[in-house]
Amino acid sequence: MFPRVNLAVTHWLWKSMRKPCLLLCLVLLLTTHLEGKKDTQFIWKPGPWGRCTGNCGPGGIQTRGVWCFHLEGWTSLLSNCEEVDKPEKERSCFKVCDWHGELFEWEVSEWQICILTPVHGDIRTRTSECVTAQHGLQHRAVRCIQKLNRTVVISEICEYFAPQPPTEQACLIPCPRDCVVSEFSSWSVCSKGCGKKLQHRTRSVISPPLYGGVMCPNLTEWRTCDSHIPCPPGEEEYIFSLKVGPWSKCRLPNLKEVSLSGRTILDFSSDSKERVTFKHQGYKPHHHSKPWDVEIGYQARQVRCTRSDGKNAMLSLCMQDNFPLTFQSCVMPKDCETTEWLSWSHCSKTCQSGDLSPGFRSRSRSIKQIAIGGGQECPELQEKEACNVGGELLQLCSRYLWKTSEWKECQVTLLLEQQDPHWHTTGPLCGGGIQTRELYCAQSTTEYSGQRSKEVSRPVDKKLCPGPVPPTSRLCNVPCSTDCMVSSWSAWGLCVHENCQDPQGKKGFKFRQRHILMESTGPDGNCPHLVESVPCDDPMCYRWLVSEGVCIPDHGKCGLGHHILKAVCQNDRGEEVSGNLCLAPPPPERMTCEIPCRMDCVVSEWAEWSACSQSCSNKNTEGKQTRTRTILALAGDGGKPCPLPQALQEYRLCNDHSCTHFYWETLPWGPCSEDALVTTLNATSTWSGEATCGVGIQTRKVFCMKSHLGQAMIKRCPDSTRPETVRPCLLPCKKDCVVTPFSEWTHCPTSCQQENGTLIKQSRYRIVIQEAANGGQECPDTLFEERECEDVTYCPLYRWKPHKWNSCILVPESVRQGMTVISEACGKGLQTRAITCLSDDNQSAEMIDCLKWAGDMPSLVQECHVPCRDDCMFTPWSKFTPCSTDCDTVRTRRRQLTGKSRKKEKCQNAEIYPLVETEACPCEVFTSQPHGNWSECILPEGKKEPQRGMRLRGDPKACGKGVRLQAIVCSDKNGWLVDPSYCSSSGYIEEECIIPCPFDCKLSDWSNWGSCSSSCGIGVRIRSKWLKEKPYNGGRPCPKLDLKNQVHEAVPCYSECNQYSWVVEHWSPCRINSELRAFRCGEGMQTRKVRCVNATDDSESGRVDSALCNQAEIPAETQPCSLLCPNECVMSNWGQWSKCPQSCDPHSMQRRNRYLLRPSLSSRTCAEDSQVQPCILNENCFQYHYNITEWSMCQLSENSTCGQGVRTRLLSCIRSDGKTVSMDYCEQQNLERPMKMSLRCLVECAVNCQLSEWTTWTECSQTCGHGGRMSRTRFIIMPAQGEGRPCPTQLTQQKTCPVKPCYSWVMGEWSACKLEGGDCGDGVQVRNLSCVVHNASASPTAKQVENTLCGELLPQDSVLQLPCSVPCPGDCHLTDWSEWSTCELTCIDGRSFETMGRQSRSRTFVIQSFENQDNCPEQVLETRPCTGGKCYHYIWKTSLWRNNERTVWCQRSDGINVTGGCSVQSQPASVRQCNPVCRKPFSYCTQGGVCGCEKGYTEIMRSDGFLDYCVKIPGSEDKKADVKNIASKNKPVNSKIHDIFKGWSLQPLDPDGRVKVWVYGVSAGGFLLLIFLIFTSYLVCKKPKQHQSTPPQQKPLTLAYDGDLDM
Repeated sequence: MFPRVNLAVTHWLWKSMRKPCLLLCLVLLLTTHLEGKKDTQFIWKPGPWGRCTGNCGPGGIQTRGVWCFHLEGWTSLLSNCEEVDKPEKERSCFKVCDWHGELFEWEVSEWQICILTPVHGDIRTRTSECVTAQHGLQHRAVRCIQKLNRTVVISEICEYFAPQPPTEQACLIPCPRDCVVSEFSSWSVCSKGCGKKLQHRTRSVISPPLYGGVMCPNLTEWRTCDSHIPCPPGEEEYIFSLKVGPWSKCRLPNLKEVSLSGRTILDFSSDSKERVTFKHQGYKPHHHSKPWDVEIGYQARQVRCTRSDGKNAMLSLCMQDNFPLTFQSCVMPKDCETTEWLSWSHCSKTCQSGDLSPGFRSRSRSIKQIAIGGGQECPELQEKEACNVGGELLQLCSRYLWKTSEWKECQVTLLLEQQDPHWHTTGPLCGGGIQTRELYCAQSTTEYSGQRSKEVSRPVDKKLCPGPVPPTSRLCNVPCSTDCMVSSWSAWGLCVHENCQDPQGKKGFKFRQRHILMESTGPDGNCPHLVESVPCDDPMCYRWLVSEGVCIPDHGKCGLGHHILKAVCQNDRGEEVSGNLCLAPPPPERMTCEIPCRMDCVVSEWAEWSACSQSCSNKNTEGKQTRTRTILALAGDGGKPCPLPQALQEYRLCNDHSCTHFYWETLPWGPCSEDALVTTLNATSTWSGEATCGVGIQTRKVFCMKSHLGQAMIKRCPDSTRPETVRPCLLPCKKDCVVTPFSEWTHCPTSCQQENGTLIKQSRYRIVIQEAANGGQECPDTLFEERECEDVTYCPLYRWKPHKWNSCILVPESVRQGMTVISEACGKGLQTRAITCLSDDNQSAEMIDCLKWAGDMPSLVQECHVPCRDDCMFTPWSKFTPCSTDCDTVRTRRRQLTGKSRKKEKCQNAEIYPLVETEACPCEVFTSQPHGNWSECILPEGKKEPQRGMRLRGDPKACGKGVRLQAIVCSDKNGWLVDPSYCSSSGYIEEECIIPCPFDCKLSDWSNWGSCSSSCGIGVRIRSKWLKEKPYNGGRPCPKLDLKNQVHEAVPCYSECNQYSWVVEHWSPCRINSELRAFRCGEGMQTRKVRCVNATDDSESGRVDSALCNQAEIPAETQPCSLLCPNECVMSNWGQWSKCPQSCDPHSMQRRNRYLLRPSLSSRTCAEDSQVQPCILNENCFQYHYNITEWSMCQLSENSTCGQGVRTRLLSCIRSDGKTVSMDYCEQQNLERPMKMSLRCLVECAVNCQLSEWTTWTECSQTCGHGGRMSRTRFIIMPAQGEGRPCPTQLTQQKTCPVKPCYSWVMGEWSACKLEGGDCGDGVQVRNLSCVVHNASASPTAKQVENTLCGELLPQDSVLQLPCSVPCPGDCHLTDWSEWSTCELTCIDGRSFETMGRQSRSRTFVIQSFENQDNCPEQVLETRPCTGGKCYHYIWKTSLWRNNERTVWCQRSDGINVTGGCSVQSQPASVRQCNPVCRKPFSYCTQGGVCGCEKGYTEIMRSDGFLDYCVKIPGSEDKKADVKNIASKNKPVNSKIHDIFKGWSLQPLDPDGRVKVWVYGVSAGGFLLLIFLIFTSYLVCKKPKQHQSTPPQQKPLTLAYDGDLDM
């Protein structure tokens, strides 16, 4: 307890310091909170990584955004987050590009074994009863790898091109399959004789155990023979066999084996270091070459006599004549020896590229010592490894691009030749053509500067350039030129000075003009001269134009008077000018005239001057004009008479100029050349054409031409109209020839070459990429250079020189004497020889050189034989006898016995030792048979010229005479294949054939142009061509034809409306219609002449056929007239109607006037002197407009067939009533004239399909035998266009190869095990390797030929000798392999989920004696995959029951009885037993396998169908029961009352027949009365169920017996 005082002090302190403490705590908490918030309330949040950018490969960069977030979700300044915790924003990545798809791929392993699907992490165990299969999972490894070195890379690279394959899949695990074996064979036959004998039987494996199935049972059963005859003691029967053991390793004799003092000691140990080397003698090695030592040793084996019970016996019991060898000579094995590795070669990868593929380097070594005597073979002589795998430190690899030269000149002839092979030049070529260019591969240059980018790269190998190849040909166009279309000539003008501004002299010119209707096109388009002139005298540039007024009488109303003249000065163009310009004095202002009085004769005014009768004048003819006036009224009495007829007509000369006119003629403009004044502006273009060119001048020559007479003097032509001879022009840029640098020299061979006398050269080339033009520097002459290779190494020539064989070396005598009693030195041995290496000058060389250059080394060792005394001796074989020319003859050779052999009987056996050999003579007769189909028709190949670029041919040779080939099979007289050259030099049967040439659609030439459809204005001219022959054999198709098989071409034309016009003469005097023909007044007729003239014709007459003029406008040749009488009023002729306004307003009027010439005598008024009429459109008022035609067809030049042409349209002037009139009417109204009258157009070129040359024939698809084919192809350089000849469908040709014989190594069958004289034991089995000839199928009928024809390529499985063993009698040994079982698939419900099946074979052991059964080997099983398997199912088969037993076996679905395969759970019972066991009183097990009651009892069944108990049948003691009730075993027979009773009844016995426990309780003394009372009370209460303590008697259940044994 604290003292009270302390408590008071404490209370006071707390009370006084409470507020400061609380304030301090709050400040500390707030500070802590703020610090904590700064640390935790702001966090970094990165965004997703972006796409990988940058260079292809590992140098890519990947970025992402990083933000600073508040915990509440809003972004904040980056400074609020800790910098140390900031995630990275950038990382390196692998940039995947499209071309990486060829470098990477998904590598997918095989699916692993299917395992059961895990449940909650635990792998399920296999259920005890498997019905079909269980669900499982199987996995596999999927990874992204580089194709080249198979290294693993990140998966994102492969996912760029293809999704990742699944790594797991559902699968089914079949039920376990037990091993399935066949039935046992029959028992073997027991051998005869006494003693215990065994017999056996075997079976084979049909299907191996799978998926955990039961292993295979024993495949062998054996038993003791029933006929056992015991042998008397000591007289057992045995079989003795000579058993040979295996050969020991080859060894050299030890010193212990050397016989000392007549005694030989054998030592078979192999660890002795002392040895004696037996070397061949007689060869002295050269000091430069040491031959390899071949040591001859020996090997031995044991030979013993064995008994059939496995025990050894005395050797004498097995002795025979041909006792096996126990020793033999052998070659001591020596391993192959090689030199040290040479240095690594340079890495093939020297630069860094984006493919991540590594480079490789290699090294090699040579053989120093070949393997001898079965020594270890030589290891690999070359080694290869990856290098520069990453390549990060290497410089970047060069990239290569396709580059092209400029397009060459457009060749029009190619297309013209296609259209007409017989085409020839008739003028300048133009239109569509084909142009080509050179294609080359060059290194891509990085554009560090503008100058660097213009450098021309040297060409390199085209294989270095990836991607599509640019086209090397295209269509082009040479512009065609057309001349101007001009109008007709105007009328000749007045005689004017050449220069009216400065008139000089008294000589002038008359001019006439024509204008351009359609401009010229193209560079060579030309226009004719537009002005012609004629010299004239007294020129006047300005003239007075005088107009007369009305005649005013001087006195009174008639008689003399005067005209008031009005004069205007006009220039030569008809324009009014100042009167001061007219040099002539002005005309008088008045001119006298006369007004007829009342009785005077009245004549009309002078008419207009007629057209000039001639267009020009000469010595014989002059042009004249006339004008007339007519008598209007006769004179009366006292009046002034009418003038004479001659005074009514006036003549004047016209067109008095000469008919020879002059004009300026110009030549085409010359080339643009430099001018000294503008030289500094000129520049020379570089090959890229970027520089600006200078200004130059063009000149041309001008001549003064005299019409139809050639050139005239210049002064004859007016200088004012002289065309210019100089004009400025843009200088065409000088283009120097640009060539690439020379390519690198082609590589000289680095490996050695065979010296055959031909020089090895290397070459280089360069390509012209821009031709010289416009005075630029010309191209060099040399584009290809060639030189001899320097430092060419020729392969050295080495050869093996084998020496003579040394003497035969046998097993040493000391060894022979120690192992056998025979001391004779004879038999099989080995002999050696020396092999030396010689150079081409027969000098010794190292063995390594010959191994490298001379092929395989000849054999150093061979078997030999030293004859023994008892051997047969023969002379050498003689030569074969000569053959005759007959193929059926034979040749022989002979030998003879020598020495004592001639007396030995065994040597005289000709079957064993033949003395004569016979063989068929070689036959040189061969037969040939055709083989295969005929080839396509093959045209002969012309001489090919080497060309660097692609050359287009105008007419490729694709038809004509050729040959078709059929291969032959050449055989000798025995039918064996031989080389086809024995029958034919080419190996083919040749037959002439024809490829029909394609015939193009043939049209006629164009017809002449028809005349213009209109004689005035615009019309159409038409020309046509018609079909002559249709195309066939793939020829060029026809254009679209009309119904008459014609094709037309129409162009617009223009005819001058005044070209052909009607010219009329003056009216004749009026002829009065009077019978008296007196000169009187009144009505009459007057006539005039009308003729059609060509206004543009300069001929003298100019008259043409009247049909050329418009017949609708022909002027009248007659008209009525009147001659007024003296007393009548006379009026003048009507003047011209005034002009209507251009709008032809119907409210406006036009007027014409006339005036009084003579008043009448009477007071009658004269006729009207003025008329007015409205302006009505198309009656007296007309409007005009330009009419422009539609664009014409595309017109080409005469020498072009396609390409650029010109479409034209023409202009005409149309009156509002639709009539075409002169262009002057439209021009006078200043209408807007369309500017563009021509338009460029393009006619599609009909280009025949252009094909390349045929490639060379490919190698035969088979090197020999039947069925080989060769092919060649051609490619489409330019597909057909327009109506060109289409490409042929056949771009590949094939032909059958000559049938050459096939030579193959064929392995023979293994021989039986050879024991070399023994009866059993270890031996060898051999097989032969032979070279056979066949027709591509190594059939059993193939013929064996010399091994050299098969070459050195031996089969992979070239083992020719294997150890084997033959069991001795009594040995337990393995049988031979059984046959392979049929191929079987693993199936579920009859369907397989695998493609490969399996088949098996087995070997089992055979026991021959009880004594050796412990030494038996184990049975062997082999399984292999197979194809073409089937699904089999296995079912149980049973026989009929006999005495509750039957046979049960398993059978496969193909009917084969097997053991295993059927489900054990579903196996039928072979013995019938009741289940549960029948233990009820009076019950037993029936044939149906259920419990029944004995005779005299009936069955009471439970509800589950089993027997409950047996009830005695009343009266059955004396009565035989004839009813069987077992059939009711499955039907409850008790009633419902019985069931209730059974539940409550007291059963003293259990169902199995034993006494229940409560029975013993009732028998107890103390409880007997109590139990009885309780039971009695119970029975009283349950009256309906009384007497149930014992089963009530029921009527027996009787059912008919149907005879079924299973009931």
